[in-house]
Amino acid sequence: MLTLKADIRNTSTKPADVRKAGQIPAVFYGKKEASTPISIPKIDFLKVWKEAGESSVITLNTPDGEKETFIKDVDIDPVSGAPRHADFYVFEAGHKVEVSLPIEFEGVSPAVKDLGGTLVKVLYEINVEAMPKDLPHNIIVDISTLAQFGDQILAQDLILPTGVELKIDSEDVVATVSAPREEKEEEAAPIDLESIKVEKKGKDEDAEGEGEAAESEEKKEDK
Repeated sequence: MLTLKADIRNTSTKPADVRKAGQIPAVFYGKKEASTPISIPKIDFLKVWKEAGESSVITLNTPDGEKETFIKDVDIDPVSGAPRHADFYVFEAGHKVEVSLPIEFEGVSPAVKDLGGTLVKVLYEINVEAMPKDLPHNIIVDISTLAQFGDQILAQDLILPTGVELKIDSEDVVATVSAPREEKEEEAAPIDLESIKVEKKGKDEDAEGEGEAAESEEKKEDK
């Protein structure tokens, strides 16, 4: 199980000063847990965050005892990309929780490898419900069953760990394979020579008409 040591944070201390001291300012809260400001060693947080993401259970060791949590939110510095603040949600003891778990696709699809199809990932995460201790880090989806174009993996086909219940429609498509698109060469339209001749003739007649009009005007002026 993943654990982090958390100290109660004095809110009078500026977050920037907390970060300068090598800590991450954070807070934990829950349905029956008051919001409590804490600080966590940055190095330890980065290791756990990388491994747990925002779905695995993390135990916070606090002066008030252990808290089973998961990372609810992480505020990221837009320039450095480093975490600036973290929110931890505390599970209610003895109750199941509903979370969104990331999907990890593995294996090789014969329809893709041998037939040149395209793997279409419809879902990238799914909602499940379980006791905190039963929650996996992610859900593995084996795409080797996709042998023909149009084959699908539905939510009901997923193999979930014991104690984990699916919380989306069982008929939802997780992944499928589409056939490669056939690129049709566009045929150049034939040139209509007659229309070109007519258009050119029309221009000549217009020019001739303009010339006669100009000559008529000159004669009037001479008179």
